[in-house]
Amino acid sequence: MKSSELPNLIKGVLEQRPIKGIEETDPGIRHAAVLVPLFESDGVYHVLFTKRTNRVDAHKGQISFPGGAVDEEDGSLRETALREAHEEIGLRPEDVTILGRTDDARTIASNFVIHPFVGLIPYPYPFKVSPEEVKKLIEVPFGFFLSDPSRDRTMAVEYEGKTYRSLAYPYDGDVIWGATARIMENLVEVLGEKTDLPV
Repeated sequence: MKSSELPNLIKGVLEQRPIKGIEETDPGIRHAAVLVPLFESDGVYHVLFTKRTNRVDAHKGQISFPGGAVDEEDGSLRETALREAHEEIGLRPEDVTILGRTDDARTIASNFVIHPFVGLIPYPYPFKVSPEEVKKLIEVPFGFFLSDPSRDRTMAVEYEGKTYRSLAYPYDGDVIWGATARIMENLVEVLGEKTDLPV
């Protein structure tokens, strides 16, 4: 498969499969939605992540996707993801082409159920990063998540005085782990053998 075919592949696969949701009756559970931004640069598709500041309420300093908790004013989970992406990195909702939604993910420490949406965005883009929420943007080639599927990517991650055994993707001095890593793993698993891309 050519790299240029990736967005259409993702859209086609996500449209044809049911979403595996997480049904929670615990009143302490909170719901959040994130955008998994995909963009093309020099013929290669990348995923855009954010590194959170230490000033946010939850997941301080972690690698994440643009997104956040559902507000009462949000009309849908999709609207939540797009609103948060605009607030955090200045990405206008009208500039995002939603390709589909992947399976829900659960955070370990903060009691969130996360609803992820995959979106194609233009690039280069005049991002406006919120200094309160985002320390930096991280661009990772999509093929990075496809390489060496037999490798055990579970590792010990130290965070806020605790050690977690988690799926993790070390990349360029940062570690993508926790729910963010599971969302990427889920997307790759959903696409299956169809993601025969050069890495």
